[in-house]
Order: sequence, then structure tokens, then C-alpha cells
Amino acid sequence: MREASYDMEDILDTFLVHVDGHGRRHQPGADADNAKFKLILKKIGDLFRRPSKIKLRHDIATAIKDIKKQLQEVAERRDRCKVEIVAKPASSSTIDPRLEAMYKEVTELVGIDGAVGEIISKLSLQRDEVSNNKLKIVSVLGIGGLGKTTLAKAVYDKLKADFNCGAFVPVGRNPDLKKVFRDILIDLDKNKYTDANLLILDERQLMDELRHFLGSKRSFIVIDDVWETKSWERISLALVENNWGSRIIITTRNSEVTSGEVYKLKPLSDENSRRLFYTRIFGGEDKCLDNQVDEVYDKILKKCGGIPLAIITMASLLVGKSREEWFEVCNSIGFRDKGLEQVDRTMDILSLSYYDLPHHLRACLLYLSVFPEDYIIDKNSLIWRWVAEGFIHKKQKIGLFEVGEGYFNDLVNRSMIQAVQSKYDGTIDGCRVHDMVLDLLRSLSSEENFVTLLLGNDDGTSSISNARRLAHQKRTLDTHLGNDNKGMQKMRSLIAYRCEKDKGLSFQSFKLLRVLGLENVYMKSWHNAKHLGDLLHLRYLGLKHTNMPELPEEIGGLKFLQTLDVMENICIKELPLSVGQLMQLLCLRAWGLIDCRMSIPNGILKKLTSLEELLVQCDYNNRNGNYWQFKELGNLSELRVLTIKVIEMNQNMLSELLQSVGNLHKMQSIKLDNFCRFQGPRNATFDAVGLPRDLRHLIVARRCFSFSRLPPCIGPSCVAKLSHLELEVTAIDEQSLQALGGLPQLCHLELLTDSTVTITNIDGCFQKLRIGRFDSSTVLFVLNEDSSVSFTLWNGRNVLYACRKDECRRAPAVMPNLQELSFQIDYRRSMSKCEGSLGNLGLEYLTSLQKVTVNIDCGRGFYGKEWIMEEETGLRRVIDVHPNHPTLILSRSNQVFKVREPYGYFMP
Repeated sequence: MREASYDMEDILDTFLVHVDGHGRRHQPGADADNAKFKLILKKIGDLFRRPSKIKLRHDIATAIKDIKKQLQEVAERRDRCKVEIVAKPASSSTIDPRLEAMYKEVTELVGIDGAVGEIISKLSLQRDEVSNNKLKIVSVLGIGGLGKTTLAKAVYDKLKADFNCGAFVPVGRNPDLKKVFRDILIDLDKNKYTDANLLILDERQLMDELRHFLGSKRSFIVIDDVWETKSWERISLALVENNWGSRIIITTRNSEVTSGEVYKLKPLSDENSRRLFYTRIFGGEDKCLDNQVDEVYDKILKKCGGIPLAIITMASLLVGKSREEWFEVCNSIGFRDKGLEQVDRTMDILSLSYYDLPHHLRACLLYLSVFPEDYIIDKNSLIWRWVAEGFIHKKQKIGLFEVGEGYFNDLVNRSMIQAVQSKYDGTIDGCRVHDMVLDLLRSLSSEENFVTLLLGNDDGTSSISNARRLAHQKRTLDTHLGNDNKGMQKMRSLIAYRCEKDKGLSFQSFKLLRVLGLENVYMKSWHNAKHLGDLLHLRYLGLKHTNMPELPEEIGGLKFLQTLDVMENICIKELPLSVGQLMQLLCLRAWGLIDCRMSIPNGILKKLTSLEELLVQCDYNNRNGNYWQFKELGNLSELRVLTIKVIEMNQNMLSELLQSVGNLHKMQSIKLDNFCRFQGPRNATFDAVGLPRDLRHLIVARRCFSFSRLPPCIGPSCVAKLSHLELEVTAIDEQSLQALGGLPQLCHLELLTDSTVTITNIDGCFQKLRIGRFDSSTVLFVLNEDSSVSFTLWNGRNVLYACRKDECRRAPAVMPNLQELSFQIDYRRSMSKCEGSLGNLGLEYLTSLQKVTVNIDCGRGFYGKEWIMEEETGLRRVIDVHPNHPTLILSRSNQVFKVREPYGYFMP
């Protein structure tokens, strides 16, 4: 059926190209997929009215007859095989692979002590008796095979004796909730319920019985492997909160299911991975000879990525094999050999998550098999590829990208992909796929002819001819791609990474290509690049970090093109004027490396009215002298994301930019990135400038611009949805700092200022802030006489009076969600201006704190080295006594012969 659908799509697209005058009269701005069928109907009518099209009409009719015959054969085969009967679910006789983990002896478990301790800490008794008596829930979240069941069982075994009763019950996919409730009751009281006829009770009666039983008991219940929110919602209704101090653990691979406190289970450390591997393969770490440890171990453990199930599986593959065979297993078999029991069990566990996905998510997930191992996949680029492939369709009042972003989040929540946070602002800007999951996806993609992958020495002669999507990851581009090969005509996607080729690609061979992604591809000749304009169905064109000398003018003929990505190109200096003809373009990324600055001719941007994402360079002194004006941005009414790599920009340009984007009501992200670390204008003022009300991200990188004061447009009444803010403000007062603290959605703030400013009462400010970076100031939290807390950013120049903790009063919580805090201590100024120890900064009031980063500016001298060490000791002491024991990262800057060199990490 899939092959038949591919063939039908080929016929329709070929028909459109030949009958529609090479696709060049397609109305700009129309949605290609929705308009296709209308075009077909119109052109079919033309066929009967124009004698010159008789042969084409005959060819199309013949192709349609062949498709109908093919579909009829599929239907008959389906009837013969009685697919409906075979596909009906039957009672399973296979053993649940989770059972083995449930009955492991604690002595056999490796690397679990730390996780067990953290879970017990989250479940432990509190000093407050009222809080202690309340029901407490802890969720253990992690991907399949990570050891959630094993961990939960270890905690359960350790604590169950402290409770009146307990139960450990697996749920799984498509659960029978009546069975789940019966199992809980039997675990809670085997004497009472083992012989009871619970089968006659319906779900409501079982829930009532369970609530009645738990009503007066202190219980400890583990609900293992919950897949769906609705299942947990039903189960939780029966787990009554009785103020007897009951505890519940749930394990899940879906973040939407979590409840209460969440413990995200991490992969094993390198040391524990090695211990588990040695235990499985040698019977213990002490039984491994030193001379047996070499690079093959590191390669194996790297592939397993700290996943216990992967380590056990790989060790099982290697038992009894020679050293030479170990290399062969590691390099060639991996997790793809379906002939071994341990491999089958591993794949079965991982595939459970895949088959639980709805069909639209399966296609999106399988597409990830085109990327290399250990590759960080850019989120936005991935979503635009999904759009180009046709995996995503518009919903009412929701754009294509927003729908795709929802798909991306679903895959993260289901633990199928691992989200990657930006190291700068903490946003999720990419993902990676664990090697085991990637092997599964590649296996499934191969079986379903979804993606054809060329690796290593694969000659590709047999597979390329039928490939619909080709992922090329060999060092040298395949010779078949350089010829005018008819086998290429059905290919829909060509993705190549880190390849070289003496001759150019034969672009004219890919008649139906929708996605062309070349990254780190270097060719001696690009003479065929002019044929890019012949790829009439192209939706996505990516030329990231290639040596293509210039984009051909013919590119303007790609009327369906939605994404043009020439990011980090090393040769292209200017986009051709014909780019202005790409009326369906949704995403444009055009910037070169520092030595190859890329410009956009005047007048192009204002024509691209469908643009939603724009990433460009800005060079005030561009050598071509025709850099586009920011006024053109005012025409891009659909623009949501704007990123500008600033090489050089003056205040007038910034003012023009902000005035233009203020009228773009769909704008969600504005980022000015300092590309060459230039020093921008200081003390700029923008009192009359407005910002889009739906703006979520405003990033003005340090050194780009310094505002003389906080612009009035940055406040709760103007940008209530702002979640990420980075800027430098020369002078900021208490009212302005309170305005930032009042932003209801602000979760990331990076603020540089020369001022000393204090919010007298910080209660109610920065309620959702998770990351706070004040790298030009020292932060202080001081308990006031009225038990409120003040917040100070100190510049090191004004006199700072001692801030002593009052041991007699209970410390209130401020900034309740702050997890990461960074600030600076200026040694030269602190020595003369601070009356008291900087080791007492009031960090105990930050109840969610997990990480503290402090830079000590040493003033380019060795004087006062003892004072510096004393203050570092004081900071360590503060961290040590903090209830969360956050990580402390210390660094020094402006030392003689050393500039901002991190010298140590302190983990209490």
C-alpha cells in the first residue's frame, strides 16, 4: 500500500509538471498541497480541449490503469490472507520483560545507590508534621531501558516495612484498569483479597473498595510504567488522600503523566557503566584483567550511552566471543541483529514506545533516521523538513510550524528523543537520538522503504534505484549521484553529511525531489548548480557549510520552495535577486562565516511576504554598499522569528529595526547576536519604541547595545508573554527592576548593569524565573525587620553594609522557581566597600536553587590572594549548608597571565 501511494504521488506530480508549464504559473502564496487537486482537475479539462496533449493524456491514463490494477491485487491478497482475522488482538503469551527487573536482588544492582537515596529523600519525612501527614507523590521519568522499574522496586523494598501496607503494580500499554485495581488490592492485603471474588466487581466497585481500604492506613504504592494521562487520572481517583502520610511512586516515559515531584532518571555514569559491563561479562569488576581494557571497551560503552538495558544487551552479545569478534560485533551488528534473544528483548522494549505513537508521529520519528549518530538536530530546521515532506498539515488558526512544534514536544514528552537546551538561554533548540533508538529507527525505516541509508563501504547499487529518501553518510559521494541516472527520478529527499566529490551532482536527475539537504559537502565542481532551478517540486533547500560559490539565478523558478538555508556558507557573498520571486518561502537563513559575509540586495525582503522565520547578517559597512534596510521588515506580516547576526550596527539602524517589528503582531522572538564581538553604541534610548504584544524572546547580546535605561515597552502591561530577556542597561532603578520582576512569564533573565539597585520587598517578583544571570553585579538577599526580603544588585562601588542572617526568624522563600544563579564579585571594590562577609548572600531564601556560578574579578593582580581564597571558602560554606546542596562553579578573571579560567568545581 505504501509503494502504491508513492507511485500515485509520482504520477500526480509528474502530471502537474508537464501540464502546468513546468509549474511556473502557480499562484504565489497558495498552499501547494491544497491547490494540487484543483490544478489537476483544471488541467484534465485542458487535456481534452488541446490536441497537443493527447499523448500525455494517454500516458496518464495508462499509469492510472496500472495503479488501479496494483491496488486490486493488493486488495485480493488481503482477502486471501484474511488480514482482519490475523490482526485481531489475542491474549499474549509472552513474558513481560519488566518482570526480570522487578525481582532482581539489590546486591546485583549497579550504580543505583545514589538514585535510591534521592528518591527516598523526596519521599522522606518533613520537619513540619502537617506536611508529613499529607499524601506525597514522586514520579520517576525516563526513556525505556533506563531502569525505572529497577529503581522503583529497590526503593519499594527498602521502605515498605515502614508502612502499614504496600503494593507494586505494573500498568503498561492499553491497561485493563479493573485488573490494575484488583492487583493493587491483592498486594495490599493478600489474606483478605486473594480468595475474594474480585472478578465480579466492576471498575467503580473496585475503586470504592480500594478507597475504603486505604481510608485509615498508611500505605506505600508503586504504580509502574504508566503510559497515558487518562490511565493515571483514573488510578489516582482511587488512591485516597487520608492524611496518614501515605506515599506513591509512579514510573513513566511520558512527562505528561507525571504528578507530584519529578525525578528524571539519568543514564549511568562512565564508572558505573563500566562496573555493570564487567559484572555482566566477567562476573565482576575484579575479574577483569588490566590488559583486557582498551579502546574497544570505551567504544562499546559510548554506544550504550549509560542505558543499563543497552549495556546488558551488548555484554550478552560479546560473551564467549574472541577479541577480534568484539570489534566486529561493535562495528557491524550493534543492536540491529534480530537473531539474538537479548537483542530481541531490547528492541521489543524500545519498540513499545514507537508503536504507541499515532501515525503522524511515527513518520516524524522515522525521519530522524536520516541523521548521523551523535548529531545534534536543530529543532527549527527539523520542523521545516517535516513540513516539506508533507508530514504536517495546517490546523484551524494554527500554523504549520506551530503544529510541527507540537509534534516535536510530543516526541520529547514520550522520551523518544532527548531535548537539547541552548547553553545560552536554556531554551529547547534541538534534540538528539540515543544510539539504541536510532538503530531501531534505521531498522524500521529500511523495512518500510522509508529511508535508504548509505554508510561506510556500502556501494548502494542495489538500494538507490528504489530509494524514496536517501541519507548519504559516506566520506565520498556515491558515483551514481553524479550521473544522469533514471533511478533517481523517484527520489523525494536527498540528505548528505560530510561528503566530498570530485565531480558535481547531477541535480537534473532528481525530477520529483522535495528535500535537498547538503551539509559539510565539498565538491570541486558546482557547474550543475544551475539545474537546481529544474527541481520544480523542491520545498526545502539546505546548503549549510558547503563550498558552493554562489546561488544560481535559476533558483527563482522554485515556486514551491518553503525553506532556503544557506547558513555558515563559506563562499556565497550575496543572494541573487531572483530570491525575491520565492513567494511561498516560509524560512530564510542566510549568513556566512566571519570571513565570508553574506548580503541581501535591497528590495528582496519586502517581496517575501510569507516569511515566518528570518536569520540574516547585519553589516553597516558592508563592502557591497547595498545592505537592505530594516524598513523592509515592516512588510513581513507573518514573521514570527527574527535573528540577526550583528557584525556592525549603529543606533539609527536599531531604532529603525525596533520601529518596524513593533507593527509585526505575530512576532514571537527577536534576537540580536553579537557575531564579531564588536562594541555597539552605548547608552542608547528608545522611549517611543513599542514591541509586539505576543513577544516571547527578546535577546540583545552583551556588547551589541547598551540601553541608557530600561525601555518603557518592557513591562507587564506591554509584553506579558515575555519569557526570555537578555539586555544591558547602564542605569536601572528600583521601579524598572520591579517592572522586570512583574513579568508574569519571565523564566530566563540575563541583566548587565552599572547600577546598584535594591527592591525593598521582593515578595511576588520573579515568580517563574528559573535562570538568573547578573554577571556584572553581586547579588544579595537580606531579611528585613518585617520578615520580608530585599533583593540587591551591587556594582561594587557603593558602600555595602553587612548582611547578617537573623537565626531567630524563619527565612521566607523568594524567587520560588529559581534553579540557576550566576553573578560576579569584584575583588578590588569589595575589599574597600563591603562591611561584612560576602559568604553570607542570603542564598538560603532561594528554595529551588540547583546551580550557582560565581566569577571573581581579581583586578589583574595578586594582592589580597588570601582574601580571595577566604571568600571562596565562605561561598563553599554557604552552598554546603543550603538545603538543596546546589552545585557551585567558581572562576577567576583578570588574573595576571590568566584570563577567566575556571579552576575548580565544588560538589558538596
